[in-house]
Amino acid sequence: MSQLEYNELKVGTIFTKNEDPNPYQVLEYAFIRMQQRKPVTQLKIKNLLTGKNQDYTAHQNEDFREAEIEMMPVTFLYHSKDQYFFNETGNPKNRFFLTDAVVENMGTFLKPNLEVKAYKFGDKFINIELPVKMEFKVTEAAPAVRGNTAQGGDKVVILETGSKLTVPMFINEGDIVRVNTQTGAYVERVEKA
Repeated sequence: MSQLEYNELKVGTIFTKNEDPNPYQVLEYAFIRMQQRKPVTQLKIKNLLTGKNQDYTAHQNEDFREAEIEMMPVTFLYHSKDQYFFNETGNPKNRFFLTDAVVENMGTFLKPNLEVKAYKFGDKFINIELPVKMEFKVTEAAPAVRGNTAQGGDKVVILETGSKLTVPMFINEGDIVRVNTQTGAYVERVEKA
């Protein structure tokens, strides 16, 4: 594990701090210089074991280390009682689960047999990473109301995963749409029903 300076904790960095063995990921970063005081780094960090986010102020004299995280492909199986079940791709016997608190909004994009990347810390799977863009079938969509489409209005549809998505009026039931999983926003229609 290599040593990190407090000002090297950029967005996306996964690290451990001081005597705390938990791995954290930086979500937001701001370097702040104040007159007659030592500079600090204001962070929003996520505990990768619990899924909880917190604000954190990093100082020069603290001990930060790059966390040793292994990335590996896993396959999503199913969701049951606040738990998402996966297995290691190519090794169906190695099954594990992550809680709703850890998976958060990514759960709305998980569909059975989807391969995603998983973070492994030591011998424990701690989080997943989805592809940035994914395609979903629209299973429910209200028809566009005549005269409503001139201004390019929006409507809410239901995707195959059961999640809701705001899309342009021309999207219909059965269409395949591309979604940005990081923002949760509609990108484009891929295939017309």
